[in-house]
Amino acid sequence: MKTFQPIVLMLLVLVAAAPIAAADYPARPIRIIVPFTPGGSTDILARMIGQRLTQAWGQQVVVDNRPGANGVVGAELTAKANPDGHTLLFVAIGHAINPLLQKKMPYDTERDFAPVSLVAILPLILTVHPTVKAGSAQELIALAKSGAKPLNYASGGIGSSQHLATALMGHMAGLKLNHVPYKGGNQGLVDLVAGHVNMMITSTLTVIPHAKAGRLRALAVTTSKRIAALPDLPTISEAALRGYESIAWYGMVAPAGLPSGVLAKLSAETIKATNSADMRNALVKQGAEPVGNTPREFSAFIKSEMTKYARVIKETGVMAE
Repeated sequence: MKTFQPIVLMLLVLVAAAPIAAADYPARPIRIIVPFTPGGSTDILARMIGQRLTQAWGQQVVVDNRPGANGVVGAELTAKANPDGHTLLFVAIGHAINPLLQKKMPYDTERDFAPVSLVAILPLILTVHPTVKAGSAQELIALAKSGAKPLNYASGGIGSSQHLATALMGHMAGLKLNHVPYKGGNQGLVDLVAGHVNMMITSTLTVIPHAKAGRLRALAVTTSKRIAALPDLPTISEAALRGYESIAWYGMVAPAGLPSGVLAKLSAETIKATNSADMRNALVKQGAEPVGNTPREFSAFIKSEMTKYARVIKETGVMAE
């Protein structure tokens, strides 16, 4: 009997390590790591997708918030996870920008992840606290130029969409602004509502409720065209800085090495969830554009974003602080 024990143990190890078949996936609850604080756009979208995956598969999908270093903390955790499809990462634009700003990364953005699908593209809104004496983007720029002290702006971290969008605006307008980075966009938004910072460029998903309630003043959108959710709000380009444009995007990735069948199944269900009627309606009402694309398409998109923002970073002089 003792002779067979090592063989039995070896077989059990091999079975446990064997790649999971697509037909058996998911075999247990799924964890979606959100590398930012709860309540922000990344967290909201991850929970929307997670709820629909739970309904589709009958397996619980749990969102695990792991903020820090503009997404690097959560991404490193995901990169080291078992590539079986039960640990996923919901990413924002910082996923493509971090390697451009940080000299030493604990993972390789292109090599250590398997893109699943781009979920949504969101416009951003230039927003100020009601105490700021500016009713338009043009007035805000004039105020920033006339003040003895630089205006403070919040962001979800160095290299976040909020950071680069505001840095680009400041660069184009010739402004000196004081950057106040947080571990997530929602923390910055809370401080903006409280009046601890003057301004923020952040997503429609989190700003619109505050703007409608009068807690914040929305001045302009960052897209090249006005959005249906706020048709009376001008773009920054038409109001003050011709040619200005900046967006946010969000998607799902998994650890590299995910079996192709599992990746295909996960991608197909994520696309289906993204394009479900209720989710599309919810996103469009907030000015967002639902996407849902293949792993190959999302991979090409991430590479194109890295190329684009390498130019923006060089132009604006943004560096990791």
